Amino acid sequence: MIIQKIGVIGRTYRHMQRYRQILTILFKYGFGDVVDSLKIEQYLEIGLQMISKKRREKIDTLSRAERVKMALVELGPTFVKMGQILSTRPDLLPVEFIRELEKLQDHVPPFAPAEAEEIIQSELGAPLKEIFKNFEETPLASASLGQVHRAQLADGEDVVVKIQRPRIRKTIEVDLEIALHLATLMERHLEGGAIQRPTKIVEEFAHTLESELDYGLEAAHMERFAMQFTGESTIYVPKVYREATTGRVLTMERINGIKISDIAQLKKEGLEPREIARIGFDLIMKQIFVHGFFHADPHPGNVFILPGNVICYLDFGMMGRIDIETREHFADLIVNIAERDEQKVTDDLIRLTIWDDEPDYHSLERDVAEFISRHFYRPLKELELGKLLHQLLDLVAKYRLRVPPELFLMIKALGTVEGVGRLLDPELDVIKQSAPFLQRIQLNRLNPRRLSRDMLTYGAELIHLLKEIPGEIRKILRQTREGKIKIEFHHRGLEPLLSTLDRVSNRLAFAIVLASLLIGSSLIVLAGIPPKWHDIPVIGLAGFVIAGVMGFWLLISILRRGRM
Repeated sequence: MIIQKIGVIGRTYRHMQRYRQILTILFKYGFGDVVDSLKIEQYLEIGLQMISKKRREKIDTLSRAERVKMALVELGPTFVKMGQILSTRPDLLPVEFIRELEKLQDHVPPFAPAEAEEIIQSELGAPLKEIFKNFEETPLASASLGQVHRAQLADGEDVVVKIQRPRIRKTIEVDLEIALHLATLMERHLEGGAIQRPTKIVEEFAHTLESELDYGLEAAHMERFAMQFTGESTIYVPKVYREATTGRVLTMERINGIKISDIAQLKKEGLEPREIARIGFDLIMKQIFVHGFFHADPHPGNVFILPGNVICYLDFGMMGRIDIETREHFADLIVNIAERDEQKVTDDLIRLTIWDDEPDYHSLERDVAEFISRHFYRPLKELELGKLLHQLLDLVAKYRLRVPPELFLMIKALGTVEGVGRLLDPELDVIKQSAPFLQRIQLNRLNPRRLSRDMLTYGAELIHLLKEIPGEIRKILRQTREGKIKIEFHHRGLEPLLSTLDRVSNRLAFAIVLASLLIGSSLIVLAGIPPKWHDIPVIGLAGFVIAGVMGFWLLISILRRGRM
């Protein structure tokens, strides 16, 4: 999704109403200090001066993270989606914000059936009645990006149709352009903004949303997921009907199953909750440690149970990918925790995380030892893997270590599946059930074929590097001799000074124009140049009026900043 920076006058004022709504909500939830520090008036002076800065909510008892969540809900679908995506990014936000944003739900009223029909006909190039024998106008569910309807294809197949919300792309583009402008101001005016790179976050979010708005990509996810479980009898993936699927419409097989958390109904149908718990945990381990491509949102609403204890996943919009190296390091982490080896666990944590400044190794090792002592001197079957891993996230956050998003998604998926599994079987021993997968991935490193392939790969890279070194050294020496090597210095902390100088120069220019208007108008009045009104030249009078307005404007601008 291409998002353009605000700055051109036409775009700025086209978005002014939405910009005013966003800033009003930020003031409402107590973020006026942030808005003021962004110095938005310098960029969008006209139209923003009437924004109410009063707090209309009792927010004093709420944490900053809770207020962020409430503001995002009121800001609408784009920002709710942004919050949901950010809840999977512990590398960008503190843990307390992650936990609040995980609670975000996007419940949006459904759009009209006529609009749904228009989108289907536009996307599929045929009237609705030619494609579907039956189409239920009342949607099964409605969310911020789209809604789902029951239908029946012309050949009698029962399906569900996911339709993208009309004009949602345009709405998202406007909100993203405003978010990008605010992020740019954060980098310019907030301390540490240039390091955190909020503009990069907005651009990544735009890329993620682009993927979620492409239903063709979700269909591809379903097909890949089905392919990796070919021949597996314990899982079922709904069929995609490609002839009735586009970027804005997804048609898939209708599944009549039982929600995995409905234990009473499962037992009534003769299904076995304990067996389902075992199968479900095995499947998530296979997704992660065998295939490296997993369902990242396996909450109970997205998992149905079919006859024979078969598990069926729904909604493939959010998928996770994890490379073999990360899988191996994570397996090492779990095994070393179970073996109570605090030194290896510390090394694993540093290997798995991202950091700007190297942490204090001995302090981290001491805290890891305390963590292991607190949890691992009890029967392993009593341990909750998801809870354990989330507490480990709290520990690494203390040392400013950031967990990569794909690893966090994996931990979140594991925790969700374990929670559902323990609901079905309170005695589920996830550590014991994980052991074969962890052992297999560790033994895979010693596979002769793997070792020989790695040796060939690394050997070829080493040879290539040795060949390049002499040429690179010659290039550096030649550029040094020709004076082409440049050393750049970046000055930090000058933004407030530059902003003040910019404001002073603007006021000086304003004052010069004001003085010129007064002098010119005075000369015209003294010269008595017609046309006149009550013997006063109209042009000179108009000049005095404009000068008066400009003078008051300058005075108000100075007084608003609290200094003359």
